[in-house]
Amino acid sequence: MEHTYEIMELAGSSKTSMEDAVANAIGKAGKKSKNLRWFEVVETRGYIEEGKVSFWQVIVKIGATMK
Repeated sequence: MEHTYEIMELAGSSKTSMEDAVANAIGKAGKKSKNLRWFEVVETRGYIEEGKVSFWQVIVKIGATMK
C-alpha cells in the first residue's frame, strides 16, 4: 500500500535523556495527528550548567499518514 505523509518538524526537550526529549516531541505531535508512523532525529544538543548536562534537546521530523 502506498502512503503520502505529512512531515512535522519539532524540538523536544528533557532534563532526563535524549530518548525522553524524543518522546516529548512525539507526544505533542500525537495531539495534532493520530496517524503518526515514523520519526527521524535530525539534530541533538544539550545545555551545560556547572559542568554537567542540564537538559537535552532534539530536533525531530515526524511523519504522519494523510487520509
